[in-house]
Amino acid sequence: MTLDRVKAGQKLLIKSIKNPQIRAQAIRFGISEGSEAICEQVLPAGPVVLRRNRQEIAIGRSLAREIGIQVIA
Repeated sequence: MTLDRVKAGQKLLIKSIKNPQIRAQAIRFGISEGSEAICEQVLPAGPVVLRRNRQEIAIGRSLAREIGIQVIA
């Protein structure tokens, strides 16, 4: 499953970020393979908003399609 398919309120685990450029961008936001986050919001035709370590991060849909996740709860 990819990050663009997550629903608000779900807790998730980042499983894979295959593209090295996207991985570098995600690391700048504090997201890496193995990290956990909570989906705060999914804006229609807009970004996915994640909360991690008291920080909210809006990730565009095209970037979210490149991030593999596992829903935890």
